[in-house]
Amino acid sequence: MRRPALYSSSSRSKHDLGGRDAPNAPDAATPPQPVRGSRLLKRFSSNPLSLLWSAVGLLAVLLALGFSLPLRPAARQLTQDDINAAVLKTLETSTLPSPAAKAYEAIIPSVVRVVGLGKDKNGKEDAERSVGTGVVIVDKGVILTNLHVVQGAETIKVTFADGLESIATVTGVQPENDLAVLQAQKIPDDLAAATMRSAADLAPGDQVLAVGYPFGIGPSASSGVISGLDRTFRSPEGKQLMTQLIQFDAAANPGNSGGPLVTMDGAVIGIVTAIYNPNRQRTFVGVGFAVPIENAASAVGLHPF
Repeated sequence: MRRPALYSSSSRSKHDLGGRDAPNAPDAATPPQPVRGSRLLKRFSSNPLSLLWSAVGLLAVLLALGFSLPLRPAARQLTQDDINAAVLKTLETSTLPSPAAKAYEAIIPSVVRVVGLGKDKNGKEDAERSVGTGVVIVDKGVILTNLHVVQGAETIKVTFADGLESIATVTGVQPENDLAVLQAQKIPDDLAAATMRSAADLAPGDQVLAVGYPFGIGPSASSGVISGLDRTFRSPEGKQLMTQLIQFDAAANPGNSGGPLVTMDGAVIGIVTAIYNPNRQRTFVGVGFAVPIENAASAVGLHPF
């Protein structure tokens, strides 16, 4: 019986080669060559000592690897003490912003400069008649400020934190609290309204920040504390008596009027409205007053608390 081929036959047959045998064809009578591994085994069989030494060498390598592995230190697991130490080191080596700086950063996008314009002495050009501050309480451009900042102005101009200027109109007043509500004609695309917080849980000694444009310079920030609550203030002319005011000692001057009084988390608790000076000088002596935000918000029909 014919033995089956181990490999596929060539596509060219003996007939294709003109009847001639294929060149370099192996002789069927030639015995198969021994495999190399067989020669290696024969070598070790003829020399048992060589095989023994090879086995000893292999065993020595395995033992060396086995003893070296336990000597490698295992990865150390982090503990809570390690984490606490890392946090403490970061706090000791890093400069963190002060509470007042964080409060300023939170409120400043909502603070605006308010200018009351009127005709100059020649009646030709608009001139600044008053400068104050306002705070955005609704992101559609609703602004709270003091009534005395805009009263009598022929034109009111507001400047937002990003520099955008707009004409504003008075949409509401609350004379008993010296408050006016403004609506800006143009507003920034990303205008942010201030966060308001109830003044009911305030106490003397609580830290506060007053932000505004004193003498038109700013925006400026001054920090202090709440000095007292439920205060009464009468205007220098004696024409108006204001009650339920927050007293504070953060520096405030003309131009701060209408600006926000905020807590250390940047929430508005009042609208700066007056400073007290027994010498009737328009400078700060350490006593300022703000209308609680509950009263101020009611000027626009808001009562968020």
